[in-house]
Amino acid sequence: MATLTIRTDPEVERALESLTYGGLSRSEAARTAILEAERAHRRAALRAEAESLRNDPEDVAASRELAAKMDAVRAW
Repeated sequence: MATLTIRTDPEVERALESLTYGGLSRSEAARTAILEAERAHRRAALRAEAESLRNDPEDVAASRELAAKMDAVRAW
């Protein structure tokens, strides 16, 4: 496992104290925070992509066309 060294300020120290109050180590708190930040970043990227597609007139038209075709097939 690699080692990560960071500089903390008083705000980060307070946050770490809060996160480690129940017995969680500082390392585990940092690992958890990094993983949660990456997941949030990934969700934000997916949300931005979905917004882009939703606002793309060509994609909206293609989606409506496909939905119409699916409705026609379902009618059979």
